Amino acid sequence: MKKIEAIIKPYKLEEVKEALGEIGVDGMTISEVKGCGRQKGKNEIYRGTEYKVDFMPKLKIELVLPDSQVLIATMVIAKTARTGKIGDGKIFVSPVEESVRIRTGDVGEKAI
Repeated sequence: MKKIEAIIKPYKLEEVKEALGEIGVDGMTISEVKGCGRQKGKNEIYRGTEYKVDFMPKLKIELVLPDSQVLIATMVIAKTARTGKIGDGKIFVSPVEESVRIRTGDVGEKAI
């Protein structure tokens, strides 16, 4: 099993969710996050005063999948979330040692 963490632009969430659903991925966790990278923030104007926004709002999607689905899910997220502009986000994949479904006690891939 692997955990995929994808940091994407907020307006891409529905498109990514639908694309993942089409390949059979339906469970995910979404968090609102802020971050900075090469984008280095941007300048905003509020009531005539300019100020710098260092941390841009993003969404983090977390998925735990069987190894057999990781490559296709990663490719689908990358393709769907891509705009071609700076700040599109990142995808991280890491191993998962174990999973347990609290309600039933199922372990391993049966728990995801």
